[in-house]
Amino acid sequence: MATAAKAGPQSLPPATGLAGLARALVQHGHLDEVEAQALIQSARSTNVNFVAQVTHAGRLRPIEVAEFASRTFGYPLLDLDAYDPAQLACSAVDPKLMQARRVLPLYVRGKRLALAISDPTRTDALEDVKFHTGLMVDPVVVEDDKLDRLIELAASSVEQSLDALAGEDLGLEFVQESVEEAPGASMVGDAPVVRFIQRMLVDAIMVGASDIHFEPYEKKYRVRVRVDGELREVASPPPFLKDKIATRLKVISRLNISDKRTPQDGRMRLALTPTRTIDFRVSSLPTLFGEKICLRILDPSVVTLGIGALGYEPEQKATLLEAIHRQYGMVLVTGPTGSGKTVSLYSYLAVLNQPGINISTVEDPAEINLPGVNQVNVNEKTGLTFAAALRSFLRQDPDVIMVGEIRDLETAEIAIKAAQTGHLVLSTLHTNDAPSTLTRMMNMGIAPFNIASSVNLITAQRLARRLCSCKRPADIPAEALLAAGFAEDEVEEGWQPYAPLGCEQCKGSGYRGRIGIYEIMPISEEIRRIIMKGGDQLDIAQQACAEGLQTLRRSGLLKVRQGLTSLEEIMACTNE
Repeated sequence: MATAAKAGPQSLPPATGLAGLARALVQHGHLDEVEAQALIQSARSTNVNFVAQVTHAGRLRPIEVAEFASRTFGYPLLDLDAYDPAQLACSAVDPKLMQARRVLPLYVRGKRLALAISDPTRTDALEDVKFHTGLMVDPVVVEDDKLDRLIELAASSVEQSLDALAGEDLGLEFVQESVEEAPGASMVGDAPVVRFIQRMLVDAIMVGASDIHFEPYEKKYRVRVRVDGELREVASPPPFLKDKIATRLKVISRLNISDKRTPQDGRMRLALTPTRTIDFRVSSLPTLFGEKICLRILDPSVVTLGIGALGYEPEQKATLLEAIHRQYGMVLVTGPTGSGKTVSLYSYLAVLNQPGINISTVEDPAEINLPGVNQVNVNEKTGLTFAAALRSFLRQDPDVIMVGEIRDLETAEIAIKAAQTGHLVLSTLHTNDAPSTLTRMMNMGIAPFNIASSVNLITAQRLARRLCSCKRPADIPAEALLAAGFAEDEVEEGWQPYAPLGCEQCKGSGYRGRIGIYEIMPISEEIRRIIMKGGDQLDIAQQACAEGLQTLRRSGLLKVRQGLTSLEEIMACTNE
C-alpha cells in the first residue's frame, strides 16, 4: 500500500552541477559529487536511467532508492508486488511512452492519473504524460527493478491487444492522401493504427454502414457505425490512441492536424479494388476529451442501381419519371436528415445524364461524384453561396440544375426563376410531408403565384428497415391492423404480415438493408388554384388525397403487405 512520506524536502548545502535525485543523494551523503557525475555520464552512455545505473553499480538497492525518494520529495511509496497487474490502467498511456519515460499508469480517478515512477524528479516525464493523456498526474514512487518488469509486461500486453484489434494489413490505398504531410504527422505512422483504421473502414463498408463515429470519452474510446439507421458499437480501442487515430484521419483528409480547437470538414477516398473507390466525407469536432471524427460513407455505386432499386411503386415511378423528363419546372424532395434525399436526387440525375443535356449542381458539399455532371461546392468564405452559384449557372446554358438544399428566400427565388425560364430544377427541403412543403415555401416569403407556376411535383420520403430473409410470420390482431391504417377489406383478405427474427446474416437484428417509402404529389391544376387562393397544407392535403395521393403511411403499409418490412417499423418511421 502507498504510505505518506514522513518529511518533506530539507534545506541542505547545494551540490554543484547536479539536479534532481542525484543532487539529493549527494546532499544526504549517499553519494559523493564525483561519483554522482560519473554515474550520470555512465547512464547516458549506456542509455539507461540514473536510478538503474545507481542500483547496477551496487551503490544502493532499489528499495533504498525508492524509500529515499519517497521520504525526501514527499511522494507516496508503493510496493508493486502488492499491486494486481490486471488492475493497471494500461490503456490510458501509449506503451511507447511508458517505455520511453519509464512510467506505469496505476489507476485513473476522475481526471487524475496515479503514475508509478522510480525517479519523481523527472518532471519532463510527468509533463509528457500529462500532455498526451490530458490528465493531472499524481506520482507514486516504486522500486526501479519492479517498475521495469511491469512496464515490459504492460507494454507487450497492450501492443498484442492492439495488433489483435487491428488485424492484418489489407494493403489498401487512400487515393487523396497528401504526399507532403503536415509537421507532426509522422507521429501517426504506427502500423497498428493504420491497420486498425483500414479495418474499421472496410468492415463498415461491408456491412452497409452509412456513417462511422470515432468517439473519445473520459475513460473510454469507442467506434460506432450506423447500419440501417441504427448505431452499433463495433470496437473499443485503448483511449491513448484517440490522438493518433484522429491525426491519421485528418492527414488523409487533408485537414489541419495542428488545429484541435475548431471543427473541420474534409474528404478522402479509399480504393477497395482497381474498379471500386469509396468516398468519405470527414468531419472533426472538438469535445471535452479529444476530437470526435465522423465519416459519412458515400458509395457512388448506389446511384448506378437506378430508380427501380429505391422502392417506388410502379405508379409512383411513372409519375416521377414524367416529372423529371419535363423541360422546365421544379421537382422537390423532402424529408428529415438521413432519409435518402441525396441518393434520390442523384438517381434522378443519373437518368437525365445524357450527352445532349447540360447538368449543373451546387451542394454543401457535393457528396457523390457523378461523371458528366458539373458539380460545385458551396464556399461561404469566398462568397460562393447557393444563390451566387445559381446566378452563375443561369449564364452557363444549363438544361438541369440541382440545388442541394433551398435554405433561404434568395436561393428559393433564383431557383424558381430558373424553373420558370426553361430549366428543370431539382432540390430538397426539410418538411414532414409533401403538402406542408408548399406552405413552407409560402412562409419563406415566396409569392403563391410563383410557387403555383413553377413547382411540378413534390416527393416526401422515409427509409424503413427491410426484413431479413429469416423473417417469421407475425400474429397481429385485426384491431391493430385497422388502427394502423389498413382498410377493413384489406384486413379481411387474409394476407400474412411478418416480423423480425434474427440470424447470423442480419447480426440478430432481423433487418438487413433499407427500403424507401414515398409520398408522390404532382401539382395539379386544382392544387395550383388552392395555392393561388392562399390555402393551407390541410386544404392542399385534402385535395391531393382526393386525387389519389398515397401518403407515407399508406405507402409503408403497402410494403408491410408485400412482406418487405414489419408493421412496427412502418409505425415508427411514419409517426402521424
